Amino acid sequence: MARTAAALIIGDEILTGKIQDTNSFHLAQTLRTLAISLRHVQVVPDDPEAIRGLVSSLRGSHDFVFTSGGVGPTHDDVTIASIAQSLGRQIVRDPVLEANIRAHYGPRCTDDHLRMAAVVEGTTLHFGSDRTVRWPLMVLGNILILPGVPQLFRQSLDLVAALLRDCARPFVCESVFCNGDEPSLRPYIDRIVADFPDLSLGSYPRYFDADYTVKITFDGNDPAQIRRARDAFVHSLPPERLVRLDP
Repeated sequence: MARTAAALIIGDEILTGKIQDTNSFHLAQTLRTLAISLRHVQVVPDDPEAIRGLVSSLRGSHDFVFTSGGVGPTHDDVTIASIAQSLGRQIVRDPVLEANIRAHYGPRCTDDHLRMAAVVEGTTLHFGSDRTVRWPLMVLGNILILPGVPQLFRQSLDLVAALLRDCARPFVCESVFCNGDEPSLRPYIDRIVADFPDLSLGSYPRYFDADYTVKITFDGNDPAQIRRARDAFVHSLPPERLVRLDP
């Protein structure tokens, strides 16, 4: 059974269209390499009540909850406080983060800068063995708190991969490219769905393309089962419907 994850993308700037969210895309790619199924992505405003409620519900229904954004020194950085309230814990100043911030800013360091050293009580910080990552991954039980700045977020994903990589079998995907529209292909797809209920099948039409019209994907953790399902689908198709196979 694949481990599951949910993501909270936090920030008014996403909902108002000032910033385009790319963090959820990169998170989904990383989790797939770790055989973790991203089941839920939600964009939420800088609203402590909304964040508290979602953290509380999602951490009980998913193996991991990832947050992006709302970690910093400004008025709308409310993630740390909201998670602390959701868990009924205190906010404390982490001495390692404080030392790093003081070293970075030197005599210019103020209490506002040191707000970035605030963490939820019980948080573990992961910097990576070479300390090249500029901001740590904050882990609190099954909650992983990442910065919202895309560059820092992607750096944090390297830490996520190092932390969560284990012996779980990775996802496997094979594709069949077809001619014909989706309704005409549905009977062949439905037959495979019924015969292979543990697999995930996807159907993706492509318009205005001379090569193919629909791509059918077969996803799962068992390469042999994926291949059997793919082959069964291909053998059921009229020959003129098949364009090519692609692992």
